[in-house]
Amino acid sequence: MKSLKALYERRLPQDRFVTPELARRLTELARELHRQLGVTVDRVGFIEHVIVGDAHQVFIPDLGRSRAGEARFRGLRLIVAQLRGEGITKDNLTDLGLLRLDTIVTIAAGIDGLPGDIEYAYALPPEEARAAREALGEGGAKIGDNKGLDDTMFRVEKRPSVHRWEEDYKAFIDDLEARFTRSGALKRVDGRQRAILVAVSLNQSAQEARLSLEELERLTTTAGLEVVDRALQVRREADNRTLIGKGKLQELLLKAMHLGAEVLIFDGELSPSQLRNIATETELAVLDRTQLILDIFAQRATTREGKLQVELAQLRYRKPRLAIMPTAMSRLTGGIGGRGPGETKLEINRRRADERLDRVAAQLKELGKQRGRRRDRRKRVNLPLVAICGYTNAGKSTLLNTMTNAKVDAEDKLFATLDPTSRRMRFPEEREVILTDTVGFIRRLPKELIEAFRSTLEEVVEADLLLHVVDAASDEKDVHMREVDRVLKQLDAHEIPRVVVFNKADQLSPEAQADLQQERGGLLVSALTREGLDTLLVEVERQIFRDRAAKAKSAQHDDQDDEEIIDPESWDDLPAPAADGPSPSGG
Repeated sequence: MKSLKALYERRLPQDRFVTPELARRLTELARELHRQLGVTVDRVGFIEHVIVGDAHQVFIPDLGRSRAGEARFRGLRLIVAQLRGEGITKDNLTDLGLLRLDTIVTIAAGIDGLPGDIEYAYALPPEEARAAREALGEGGAKIGDNKGLDDTMFRVEKRPSVHRWEEDYKAFIDDLEARFTRSGALKRVDGRQRAILVAVSLNQSAQEARLSLEELERLTTTAGLEVVDRALQVRREADNRTLIGKGKLQELLLKAMHLGAEVLIFDGELSPSQLRNIATETELAVLDRTQLILDIFAQRATTREGKLQVELAQLRYRKPRLAIMPTAMSRLTGGIGGRGPGETKLEINRRRADERLDRVAAQLKELGKQRGRRRDRRKRVNLPLVAICGYTNAGKSTLLNTMTNAKVDAEDKLFATLDPTSRRMRFPEEREVILTDTVGFIRRLPKELIEAFRSTLEEVVEADLLLHVVDAASDEKDVHMREVDRVLKQLDAHEIPRVVVFNKADQLSPEAQADLQQERGGLLVSALTREGLDTLLVEVERQIFRDRAAKAKSAQHDDQDDEEIIDPESWDDLPAPAADGPSPSGG
């Protein structure tokens, strides 16, 4: 104990990683104790902590608050004497990343107690890490045989002897911190939060998971977050506790610390317990795909009905997750007649959520009735309804603007238009239709949103014709079309006549247009250049007016035939025809 306490009296020069004297004293004591021995040293050279571990590792105590600034380190380096000469381990790198240490130095303690080989590790700025990863190939490289960390986040170097290690530590750490400060990857874009995207491939192929992850990135950007990294994990089955497993979660936490990310976004829906466990272990904000879409809808809602619909969906999603909120669950008491167990905070939250949910549902029901009355008025004046539906960002609002000369907001973003918009469109012969732009669909559209927006989506159900708009330039058009079909079946609208419109045809070559037309049919248009718009209008007119007229004429003909049908058994009772009159016609 006296020897260990005496270590606090030592002081290192500011320009040395470690001196031969300190290195030898640490290795001697480690051999005497048969344990790893470590010290933390500040930038001035004072020893802050003396740490006695076991034969395999040291356990770093709470180091308190780190220095302010994303590009700054804690101002402490860790020097460890090892019995087996393992060098830099996965645990060392984890401590280096999570605790934001300046460096970690490991010294092999020989049998005779003398210092042997030396390794030291430090973090790399994101640009340098990315360049190292690209140089090593897609798989990167691993540190050691079985340490499981991509070494492109860190640099590990070796020195053969502490006696010949004369590198200037102060110049080294000042330069490293300056490189982090200059790093453009750590500079915030317009103050936006940084996010890491996580996808788990279970029952789907890696390609499908990768496409879904790309869509999640677009959703994240639409929500106003900056994506700094993506992670795709292939598993046989999900981890019940954290979905991705403890090791992968720790690796993600290291990446978050390295890249300055504050949010983890999962491409899937997390259970309440998984959400709580991940947030507790990482101390980061955790979102799943459903929460992200709900947040986007909350940002886009402008009308009273839209805001209520989003609030209803959020209440339905959050209600079963109230138990995971980090609030005090103590019992409430108060005065005579109020003593006793009372209600827990959880019970109060649930009761208030139920009350608000019922109130919002009632208001939406009344708004749904008003929307229904408007539809009834359109039916009475015999105005056909054409609904534009399709995957989000397929160009539905742009097509509405082009066809009706409207000025609906149309952006190259997911869910740029949330509230449905209706405009009149006039055809020759004084014929009109109502053209309605509906909310876009998306893969795994949350069921809470489908229920909340049911009154809005009834515009699709009541339509006489659907214009299914597809992004012709997307590589995922097949997936998008299947997803729209699935949602239409959920709404019982899959039997409504439909015209498939492949939008953004101007982004395809003439050969690609011909191949798409031959393979899938449909109509090729460009809402921006108006290419193919005349053909689309003719098809809409044919579907709505000519087919309707043909059906009406056929029905009228059938009614006339029904009136002339005579029961064959009554033919004998008919009066005899006049001599010059026509013969009676029978069915």
